[in-house]
Amino acid sequence: MRGGKRLRWGYTTGSCAAAAAAAAAQYLRTGQAPAAVRIDTPAGIPLTLPVEQAALEEGAAVCGIRKDAGDDPDVTDGCLICARVSRLPAGEFLVEGGPGVGRVTRPGLEQPVGAAAINRVPRRMIEGELRRAAAQFIPQTGLQAEIFVPEGQALAQRTYNPRLGILGGISILGTTGLVEPMSEAALVETIHRELDLLYAQSPGPVLVCPGSYGEAFCRGLGLDLGRSVLCSNFLGETVDYAAYLGFEGLLLVGHLGKLCKLAGGIFQTHSKVADARMEILTAHAALCGADRPLLEGLMDCTTTDAALVLLDRSGLLEPVMARLLDRIAGHLQARAPQLQPQAVVYTNDRGILGCTAGAKPLLERLKLGRENK
Repeated sequence: MRGGKRLRWGYTTGSCAAAAAAAAAQYLRTGQAPAAVRIDTPAGIPLTLPVEQAALEEGAAVCGIRKDAGDDPDVTDGCLICARVSRLPAGEFLVEGGPGVGRVTRPGLEQPVGAAAINRVPRRMIEGELRRAAAQFIPQTGLQAEIFVPEGQALAQRTYNPRLGILGGISILGTTGLVEPMSEAALVETIHRELDLLYAQSPGPVLVCPGSYGEAFCRGLGLDLGRSVLCSNFLGETVDYAAYLGFEGLLLVGHLGKLCKLAGGIFQTHSKVADARMEILTAHAALCGADRPLLEGLMDCTTTDAALVLLDRSGLLEPVMARLLDRIAGHLQARAPQLQPQAVVYTNDRGILGCTAGAKPLLERLKLGRENK
């Protein structure tokens, strides 16, 4: 339930690919395209999915399944996932990617360089459907499924795939076969895969920004965006996973509006989770000697930029920022002491407002053209 509405679950691109392969294998043997096909998901919940655009080709059958993401805001919602199934010698079962399915071009991802971006669980699902179809419909033969996505290349530009070095299309994903509505798990998983990729290149320090504005600011500082990850609101998950991998440091560069929440120990910075920006700034201003009218003015501000104007006028901007950065450093250190994460806080109008004590060496190591070993 969200906002009084019961949200619908959907199914993954992996489930679509497996169902398309099952339908095409059946079509290849019987010459009759099924109207729908039933598959079992890793979650243990069966799916019966309608088949679209079935066609027979020379030595192969093609069937498509249209992705339904439910109420999850998924860019692949509504796209057609297709499988072209053909015969192989007995006992051979292959899963390959065709047009619209991305290719891995950089090490560190789940699939090796050169492989189609069809992850392990979907591959297992597709192969399982091929084996079942062979046993039921086409004994004494093997099968190959080529998964292709007609809209895949265009859709991929709206995903993280280009950043990950997956080129030419979307990825075929899913660990349960189902899409949880309004799920944040997919974004966190993408952040993890980006960190995997960077660690495979080098265990040196990693640059983390909440969003594209932070990346643009880092570009202006001459930092190497080839070592950067966008973490969105998931600061905690990003720090935790970077520590787990064993990076030699993490530099978080973000706008005051995001990072001031860290001074209150808030590591999920979406406003729906917690928005204590003004409370945190007001508390630190009080500890720096602000009078009551200033404190009331700070609490009435709607943006941190507006609050900075008031602090600047009162002469308290520097001491408040110093206290704030000290608390940010403390919470980052407590979260991942082995990683020694550091932070740089900026605003678009004022530039860098301050850094945690250990940030400057990381800034130097992350400069464009430096080795990050």
